Amino acid sequence: MSSNKVIIAGWFTVDASMRNEVVEIHEDLIKRARRAPGCIDLAITADPVDTTRINNFEFWQSEEDLEAWRAIANPPKEITPILNVEMQKHEIKKSGPPF
Repeated sequence: MSSNKVIIAGWFTVDASMRNEVVEIHEDLIKRARRAPGCIDLAITADPVDTTRINNFEFWQSEEDLEAWRAIANPPKEITPILNVEMQKHEIKKSGPPF
């Protein structure tokens, strides 16, 4: 496996009436992930423009840390149907200041 940092980024959509509930049921997962070894950041948030969209961002020190987290993550079992998904994993070979 690679020692590159890893970003999982994207979004998924659910029925607008269920969006805030779906975000809320992930609160425990987010808190636990942020304490997990190798987690630089993790956020699952309601999109401010699209009432059906939930944004997902994960930043991990390594693929190994991400896989270790996935083995124990225990995500919410039952959430409303996901309508669409656009999510990608990115291996970071180089980073620097944004400006």
